[in-house]
Amino acid sequence: MKLYVSSYAPNPRRVAMFIAEKGISGIESITVDLSANEHKTDDYRAKNPMAKTPALELDDGRVLAESRAICTYLEGRYPEPNLMGVGFEEIAFIEMADRRAEMHLLLGIANCVRHTHPALAGLEQPQFPEFGSSQGEKMLENARWFDGVLARQPYLAGERFTVADITAFCALEFARGLMKFKPGAAGLPHLQEWRDRIAERPSAKVK
Repeated sequence: MKLYVSSYAPNPRRVAMFIAEKGISGIESITVDLSANEHKTDDYRAKNPMAKTPALELDDGRVLAESRAICTYLEGRYPEPNLMGVGFEEIAFIEMADRRAEMHLLLGIANCVRHTHPALAGLEQPQFPEFGSSQGEKMLENARWFDGVLARQPYLAGERFTVADITAFCALEFARGLMKFKPGAAGLPHLQEWRDRIAERPSAKVK
């Protein structure tokens, strides 16, 4: 299999971190340079018409795109260690936590960065700075909610590390790099403690 990724982007990092947590080997990593518009070439669009990374090319030539879909495939193919739940109830609650991390944390951060950071002007045209700033404010509101969740439990979905923690961690790391956002400095001690704890995992070193 081949995994198409891009440097510094949070979604490819989500999949790379998931693979590292699983201890999966043998997947070739191919970097797609977004700044050089390699994701918009005919060759890459033939693999993923949406011109996004990551994308996982299977051994039979089919290509699976979208981070969550790729992780679901890998979870089924390599079931241990389990990161998405055992039984329909746990699976549902972990997916809820993961979707919340994706939609209410990662998406807000991505929109803020895409529309306010000058380095991304070439990738996001047109940029709407006011929209980006409002997304950053909404992200902070949602981060406060996540801080409250982590005041009650050690991980986003409950008592154990799951795919939801991977999504949220990669979101916060993206914000730390391009928004200079640190939960502790924003008055979110539980989110900061959680981030620091996840950062100690070997998989967090994968980028």
